[in-house]
Amino acid sequence: MRTPRLAPLAGWWLVWTAFLFAAPAVRADADDPRAWLDSMNEALASRTYDGEFLHLSNGRVEKMRILHRASGGRISERLVSLSGSGREIVRSDGEVQCYLPDQRKVLVESREERGPLLGTLPRFDANVEQHYRLEIVGRARSVLGRPARIVAVTPRDAYRFGYRLWIDEQSRMPVRTDLCDAQGNVLEQVLFTSLNLNVSIPDAAFRPAVRPDGFEWVRQGRGLATTAEGTGWRLLRLPPGFRLSSTSQQRLSGNDRPAMHMVLSDGLASVSVFIETPTAARPAATGQGRVGSAFAYSTVVRGHQVTAVGEVPPQTVQFIASGVVPAEQARR
Repeated sequence: MRTPRLAPLAGWWLVWTAFLFAAPAVRADADDPRAWLDSMNEALASRTYDGEFLHLSNGRVEKMRILHRASGGRISERLVSLSGSGREIVRSDGEVQCYLPDQRKVLVESREERGPLLGTLPRFDANVEQHYRLEIVGRARSVLGRPARIVAVTPRDAYRFGYRLWIDEQSRMPVRTDLCDAQGNVLEQVLFTSLNLNVSIPDAAFRPAVRPDGFEWVRQGRGLATTAEGTGWRLLRLPPGFRLSSTSQQRLSGNDRPAMHMVLSDGLASVSVFIETPTAARPAATGQGRVGSAFAYSTVVRGHQVTAVGEVPPQTVQFIASGVVPAEQARR
C-alpha cells in the first residue's frame, strides 16, 4: 500500500501554522480550567516575548526560537529552526513567509487571523466541553523554575486527542504542552527552555537569516471560497461533534487543476479534506500516512483522490475520507 500524499510541505507547515485565536481577557480563577486556557491564549497573542523551546514529535527533536511582538495593534513574529534545517516563518501583520532553504523555496500566504504562529496548542469554542473534559490536575515547577498550573483536556470518545498544558502562573504563558493519545502516550510536546517577557525586540530581529537568492517564490492564494452545495461533493457521515467550517478551491503544487479543500472542526481539533484529480506528476495514492503528530488517510473516489489529514487519531481521518461521495450519489 502506498503512503498517501499529504498537502505540500504539510509536515512543518501543519505543525507551525495551527489555528489559534486571541481570546477575550479573562482572569484565571484558581479552580476554573476554562479561564486558565482563555488567559493563556490571550497571553500568547498580546504579549511580547522571545523564547526557545524543544519540539518533540515521532521520535524527533527540533530546537526552535519564537519571537513575538505586539505593539500598537500590529503583530510581528519570527519562528526559526535552530537544529540545522534553517527553516523560518516570518509574519508581518497579514502576510506569512515560510523560508525553506532545504527545498530552496519561499511560501508566501495571506493570513487574516491574529493568533500566534506557535503551534500544537488547543483552540476552544463555546461548545468544546461537549466533547472534552477540562480540569486542573495539579501544580508543578516548570523547566524554567517557575510555578505552573497543569490543565488536562481529555476527549470524551476515541475520535480526538487530548492535551496537558503547563501554564505559567504569573505570565499565563504555556511553558509545556503535551498532545496525548487515548492511552496517555505523548505524541507531540513543546517544552520551553528559555522565555523572556516584556523585552524590547527591534525590527531587525524579524528579518530572516536565510538569504533566498535563487529560491522559488510560491504565493499561496487564500483559495476561492465556495459553499458546500457548490463543491459537487458531500460528506455522508462525520464523527460526533465535527462540523464543516469552510470550503474553498486551491491549487496544489504539481497540479494545474484546482483542488477542493474542506475544513472540519469540533471546536478544538480540525481536519482538512482535499479532493483533487490525479495527474502524471501527482498520481493517486491510497492508504494511511503520518507527518509528525498528524495522521492522513487517502482513497480514490470516482477517479478523484480524497485525502483527510489532521492532528486526530488515524481512525478519525479514515472515517471522514471514506464518507466523501459525489453529490449525485448522496441524493440517491
